[in-house]
Amino acid sequence: MYCLYAVQSEKRSENGNLDFQRLSWKTAMVLAASENTYGDTGVFCAISRAKNIYACGMGLDKYITKIKLGKYIKRMYYDLTKGKISKNLILFALPMMAGNLMQQFYNIADTLIVGRVVGKNALAAVGSAYTLMTFLTSIFLGLSMGAGALFSIYKGKNDKHALRVAVVHAFVLIMAVTVFVNVLVYACMHPILWFLRVPQEVMEGMRQYLVIIYVGLLASSLYNFFACLLRALGNSTVPLVFLAISSVLNIGLDLLFVVSFHWGIRGAAAATVISQYIAGIGILIYVVLQQRCAAGETMEPWESQQKGMLREGFDPVIMKKILTLSSLTCLQQSVMNFGILMVQGLVNSFGATTMAAFAAAVKIDTFAYLPVQDFGNAYSTFVAQNYGAKDYGRIQKGTKEAFAVSIVFSIIISILVCTFAAPLMQIFVKAQETAVIACGVQYLRIEGSFYCGIGCLFLLYGYYRAINKAQMSVVLTVISLGLRVVLAYILSVPLKAPGIWVAIPIGWVAADVTGLCYMRYVNHKNLKEI
Repeated sequence: MYCLYAVQSEKRSENGNLDFQRLSWKTAMVLAASENTYGDTGVFCAISRAKNIYACGMGLDKYITKIKLGKYIKRMYYDLTKGKISKNLILFALPMMAGNLMQQFYNIADTLIVGRVVGKNALAAVGSAYTLMTFLTSIFLGLSMGAGALFSIYKGKNDKHALRVAVVHAFVLIMAVTVFVNVLVYACMHPILWFLRVPQEVMEGMRQYLVIIYVGLLASSLYNFFACLLRALGNSTVPLVFLAISSVLNIGLDLLFVVSFHWGIRGAAAATVISQYIAGIGILIYVVLQQRCAAGETMEPWESQQKGMLREGFDPVIMKKILTLSSLTCLQQSVMNFGILMVQGLVNSFGATTMAAFAAAVKIDTFAYLPVQDFGNAYSTFVAQNYGAKDYGRIQKGTKEAFAVSIVFSIIISILVCTFAAPLMQIFVKAQETAVIACGVQYLRIEGSFYCGIGCLFLLYGYYRAINKAQMSVVLTVISLGLRVVLAYILSVPLKAPGIWVAIPIGWVAADVTGLCYMRYVNHKNLKEI
């Protein structure tokens, strides 16, 4: 009974597990007392029993840890430096694909409900705002993706100290940039609307939407940072969980605010912001409270004995690496989305019908190629981890397999989108809006026939980011988007809107050819020297 009482009353240690060392000696003394083994014999008996109980306790402690973490957490992490390449890449990418698809529900729900309940002008406002928000979010996403590449490299090197320091430095940097951008966009509300050439009938609705949706920038930044951190370490499952929760919440709140409360475009924006904060704060709490993030081994960024990540000293070398990778990736993402923003401005000049068609078609378009985008991000993690481990042969083998998978998938998606373009448009647009549907179908069949181009381009972006040549990703983006914008403005004069659609795949192909040639004739030859 005394022994049982000792076990039940024993306090837990700082990490939440039983302190088996204290428990062992305590229990041994109880046993010794119960047998009336006092004196020298009793002492030696107690010591002997304590040693045995201590050994058992330590084994039990390890077993409990294994049950709690090994079977649950370990399954969520992939070590991409080992095992079958294609299989692990696909399994790692699947939660990322599902997560990104879930993320699109933020704006998809807004677009669908606003388009059907509020009307065409509101749909045009939300669609145009979506392009702007994608550009702004790309700043934080680019910074996080660049930092994530460095996290993966340190993971491959098994340098836990550098990883901890890098996480702290990157977090402070990205949050500071987020706050600055948030203040800036509020101050420049009217110039932004003017730059986007928003028609007068859409102007007020878009302004109302942006005033609220800007509040969610911090939440979006939080989510993207911690999602990139977890994915860099091989965990693509947890980001999916939080996105799934927030997406379902967004849809529910959209229905409540827009359909039931009749709050219109403001209600759609409020629903999105609330859902974004659920995802952002939720994943933050998860990472902070998680004492051990393991991918076959423990990573302990917040363990008490390390005095916490926030107490790590400033490291100028690591900070320089973060700034280099993050700034270049941010530039790449920003250039890409700025080009899209310029195209949006050109689209807006053709009126509300073309704007509405483009808004709906882009949603479909985004859903269609998101899987290859996330496969490219998964491939980037694979390359970065193996680059850190200096397994260059595995990188080259994985590159061939990744391109094969991406091309096959892209072809399948192209066939589906081109075949079902009209029914897909009718998901977002009322059937009687025939002009909007026809314009959107035209876009999808022209641009959607070349998803192989964007699939290969995402792989190239990820590859160069992972081997610490993010500047090449910027070059490819400039080629893709620069050519797209120039051709869009030129071809739109004789061809009108179709000229804009044609320019998009031309930019993809040009960038792909450049990136593949550089990979073939430069990088593979010098990869070991990088």
